Amino acid sequence: MTHRFPLKEIAFQAGLSLATVDRAIHRRRHVRQATIDRVELAIRDLERQYANVSAKGRRFIIDIVVHAPSRFTTAIRNAFEAEFPAMRPASFGARFHFAQTMNDADTQKIIRAIRRRGSHGVLVKLPNTDCTNSMTSQLMDARIPVVSYVTDIRPENRIGYVGMDNRRAGATAAFLIGKMLSDRPARILLTLSSSLFEGEEQRELGFCETITALYPHLKTVTISEGMGMSGTTHGLVVSALEQHTDIEAVYSIGGANRAVISAFGDARRQCRVFAAHDLDETNKELLRRRQIDFVLHHDFRRDARHLCQMFLAYHRLAADWSPRAKSPIGISTPLDFD
Repeated sequence: MTHRFPLKEIAFQAGLSLATVDRAIHRRRHVRQATIDRVELAIRDLERQYANVSAKGRRFIIDIVVHAPSRFTTAIRNAFEAEFPAMRPASFGARFHFAQTMNDADTQKIIRAIRRRGSHGVLVKLPNTDCTNSMTSQLMDARIPVVSYVTDIRPENRIGYVGMDNRRAGATAAFLIGKMLSDRPARILLTLSSSLFEGEEQRELGFCETITALYPHLKTVTISEGMGMSGTTHGLVVSALEQHTDIEAVYSIGGANRAVISAFGDARRQCRVFAAHDLDETNKELLRRRQIDFVLHHDFRRDARHLCQMFLAYHRLAADWSPRAKSPIGISTPLDFD
């Protein structure tokens, strides 16, 4: 049993004698498992206490790099800034690097500046490209921890992931849409902002797997590269509706939902079921108007807490954290906004 504390301190924390603690730590004979567990718990408690003392008063500045439409970046900025003051005993601040469009040159410029200036950690929502992975690898080599957000990158280039389980979210959407459509054949339109976002591909995969398994009479068609922008997405949806007269439902993975709804209206087509992601202000309004049937979402403030815990643990100022912990998936309907 490894530790960094004097035996006397462990004994005091555990409420045991010095001799008993010595026997438990060195796994000597005739020591009950309950005693060993008690000593291990005492060591974990001491680790947390020491971490809190070390973190007290420390100021952590992290960088948040997000390639997404403003409706999403506004929501996460508000959530993170609301949560940071509650992170104690350390305090957190953030430098936000947001863009609705971001190419490789933009990514390189931002990441190089972060590496040159230094950071206590970097959160990225970026396409899973060679450029992204090369730049995040350089941050990790410089001992600047990277966490991926909502969409993932290669595991070796980050210390963890924050966000929902995208594959399970897609499966959940498929289960509900399949239930809401009738038994007659129909087609479901899946809208991605870009196939380069790993999280969106995972949602698509989970959706298609579940539809095939549970509702074989339903088919899908996917459009992509609208980048969550209204004009581009509208044109892609119009084209899909012209090509497929049996589209009756939408699973919007990549956003631009007003543009999708507008395209159906322009084509004089009915959308019987519309599912979307994220409770941003746009989607809340569309739920109020009953133009969307349900929204899958997760708690951005919980994401902020989880992120801070990851960075504190990386800097050895917090005890436990899980790089695999996913945010619970929530579902909102128009009834939540009546």
